[in-house]
Formats: sequence, structure tokens, C-alpha cells
Amino acid sequence: MRVSSLLLTTLLASNATVALAAQFDFSNEYNTNSIHAQGDLFFINKVKELSAGEIDITLHSGGALGYKSSDHFYAVADNAVQIADTLAGSISGIDPIFLLSSLPFLVQGEDQAELLYNIAKPYYKEVFEENDQILLYASPWPASGIWSKEKVDSQETLNGLKIRTYDKNGTITLREAGASPVKLSWADVVPQLSTGGIEAVLTSADAGASASFWEHLDNYSAIQYAIPLNMVHMNRDEFENLSDTEQSAILEAAKLTDEHNWKTVRMRVKDNYKELNKHAVAIHEDLPPAFMKHLQDSARPALKDWLDDVGGRAEAILAEFDKEK
Repeated sequence: MRVSSLLLTTLLASNATVALAAQFDFSNEYNTNSIHAQGDLFFINKVKELSAGEIDITLHSGGALGYKSSDHFYAVADNAVQIADTLAGSISGIDPIFLLSSLPFLVQGEDQAELLYNIAKPYYKEVFEENDQILLYASPWPASGIWSKEKVDSQETLNGLKIRTYDKNGTITLREAGASPVKLSWADVVPQLSTGGIEAVLTSADAGASASFWEHLDNYSAIQYAIPLNMVHMNRDEFENLSDTEQSAILEAAKLTDEHNWKTVRMRVKDNYKELNKHAVAIHEDLPPAFMKHLQDSARPALKDWLDDVGGRAEAILAEFDKEK
């Protein structure tokens, strides 16, 4: 009896310990092998390590919880889900500041993209804080290009092209360029490709590789359109309910993940191109200057709209960016 009582006490104590561990759900619309989900798993592992297992976070990738990026902001604010990885442009209706990272042809390479993020980070944080959330870290995409059935390398090949865009900036730019853009959430892209609703996609080589775009599209034009960000944000009440030690673990893990993600994005394209070559996708990098100028000219209305919408904050961010870059 004594042994049984001791065993029972041990089991109860063990169960109590498990019950006391903080448990959070983490929503991500993208596939498990995407750059974003991989970064999120890095964060989760760091949190587990730094909290000595006291914080248990479950990643639900591929939209498994039923949330798209456009749903995440209010889902986290309402604590329907505690953490989310969200395409910034999809929440531009909350604040147009979130269209900054996808402004076409604003940055040249990852160094400038990271600089722009660090300059704008206080502004991003402020919006999340005003809505009962905290910004944990960013998850940058590799540069966006055009996936298509036929090679896209001229104004003529863009004319009337039914192409998916991921936010307002892309829709304005590609419409000005002569295409027929359709703004779609990531979860809707492959179904629309399968049914012929779209015939091209504005996204990165990474996103296309993670979704096996080669089953539908044979060409990738590396126009270096933008290096957009996903934002990873957490319900503030849930964060504040943690102990000081647990909060420190979350923040330190977020800092390490920010650093990890910016290092990863710099190496990712090379691996993506190997995968595309393996599946016979034609990669077009040296695109005609006239085509690139046409795209850049077509992007000017998107930049003007953003400047008008964001006002003084936009001017302050871009002035510092121009000075630092």
C-alpha cells in the first residue's frame, strides 16, 4: 500500500506540473516546409529550451486552425489563438504601415530589407500594442518574382495576365503594368491554379517550391519585386500572465529568431533554385531593362498611395532609410 500511495502521489505531482505549464496555439497559413513555418519551429524550440519546458507551444501550419493571414490580427486580439505568423500586407486594413515591406522595388537586397525593418519596427510594435498584442519577430520572404506558365519578360507578356497578388501594392502595380491581378490569400492560390482561375502568381521562389508550383507553372521570372515580411504576434494578456522568467524566455527566443530568420533568408534562394532546376522550372534572372523599367514605372502609384495613407510616419521612415542605406 505504501508503495502504491507513493506512486500515486508521484503521478499526481507529475500531472500537476504538466497542468501548470503554459500552453499556446500558434497559427500559420503556410506549409510546414516554408521558410516561415521553419522559423516558427526554431522559435518554439528556443522557447522550450529557455523556459526549461515550462512553455508549451503547438504550431498549426498550413492553415490547420482554419485561419488565413487576414484573420489572424483579430483572432490573436480576441485570444482565439495566442500566437500567429501573419503576412504583413494582409493586415493593411488595420494600418497601412503594414504595406511598407512590400512596396515594389524600394529595397535592393536583404541588407536593405533588414535595415528598413529595424527602422520601422517601433511603428509596427505600436500598432500591435494598441490592439492588445505584442510583436515578437519578423519572418522575411525571399524576394518576390513571377511564377507563370509562359515566360514573362516583356510588357506584352504581362498584358491581360491573370496573376495572383498578395496585397494592395501588387494589385496596383500589376494593374498599372497591364496585367489582370487577383488578390488571393495563400490558401486559395493552388485551388485557383488548378481550376484556371489564375495563370500566374506573384510570390517568392521559396513559396512556389513549398507548394510544388511546378505541377502547374514552368517559369519563374526573378524580378526582385520586394522582400515582404510576415509578422509574428502574441496576445498581450497571455504574455503578461506569464512569470517574469517565462516572459524573458519568450522575448529572448524572439530576438534569436529574428536574427535566425534574417540569416536564413539570405541563403534560401540558392537552395530554392536548385529545387526548381530539379523540377525543370525555367528561371529567368537577366530580364530586359525595358521590362524592368516598365514594372518600376508601374509601381509609382502604389508608393504614392502608401505615402498619402501613412503620412508623417512614412516620411520619417523613408527619410531615415535613405540616410542609412
